[in-house]
Amino acid sequence: MNSGLVDKILGGDARAVARAISKVEDGVKGASDLMKQIFSHTGSGLVIGITGAPGAGKSSLVDKLALLYRQQGERVGIVAVDPSSPFSGGAILGDRIRMQTLGLDSGVFIRSMATRGNLGGLARSTVDAVSILDAAGYGKIIIETVGVGQDEVEVVKAADVSVVVLVPGMGDDIQAIKAGIMEIGDIFVINKADREGVNSTEKELEALLSLAPREDAWHPPIVKTVATEGKGIQELGAAIESYRDFHLRTQSGEGRRRSIARWRILELLRERLVSQTLESDLASEMLEHLAGEVASRRRDPYSAVEELMRGSQ
Repeated sequence: MNSGLVDKILGGDARAVARAISKVEDGVKGASDLMKQIFSHTGSGLVIGITGAPGAGKSSLVDKLALLYRQQGERVGIVAVDPSSPFSGGAILGDRIRMQTLGLDSGVFIRSMATRGNLGGLARSTVDAVSILDAAGYGKIIIETVGVGQDEVEVVKAADVSVVVLVPGMGDDIQAIKAGIMEIGDIFVINKADREGVNSTEKELEALLSLAPREDAWHPPIVKTVATEGKGIQELGAAIESYRDFHLRTQSGEGRRRSIARWRILELLRERLVSQTLESDLASEMLEHLAGEVASRRRDPYSAVEELMRGSQ
């Protein structure tokens, strides 16, 4: 059933890629078989995760980075992760620069991913979408996250290289990093570097990085950019390549690949267990009944979960 679609994906057909991503995003029948068939064809593309607080200029940065890669003859896939809605991520649907320059380029594939109200699965379906783009021959695949929530952090963990974007004068950004994003950043970008406060932001970031030495001995560089003007984009591209070379030279990427593989297995396992537990109408009714009891404090959520699990066995 999927063999014709798989052949088209491997041939780089953009429509087939879009259809396959819709399959894994909607969790339709045959999506698992599709992923099984393409998995052996993945692993050659470089996956770049870009995250940071809203307003940091990630969209402009992604646009310019994609243009740089296109100038180098690379095919580029862009996957934007929006955990709330496929339409609130103006980065994808409302960005005129992107629509004009990248949207018309057949060597660029752009897709927005959203939860669509599903129980979990956003991170998993995003990583599956990246695998499809990888199998289709996109040499550079950029995951752009809309915010800095748990979903986005999980997705960025699954990238080969993670870029955290900050802007000067936003102390909240630094606070967010202290709250846990610090550990996922391989490269830090201070965008809008023509603003006041860029030097103090850089110093604060350097101080934080000095307090958190990494196991792989990599020292995350800080790149200053003005994405709207294309400044610093070459340097960002060079920093990404430098990290890739470091991984290849030190073979430290093996541990990262193993942890990503473990994460993917656990994501799938969680999703399967939840869907198996709730697949019958009886289980859905029981869930509603238990939700009412927990909401009115007649029962605690822990024993509710235990009852659901007992009912599914």
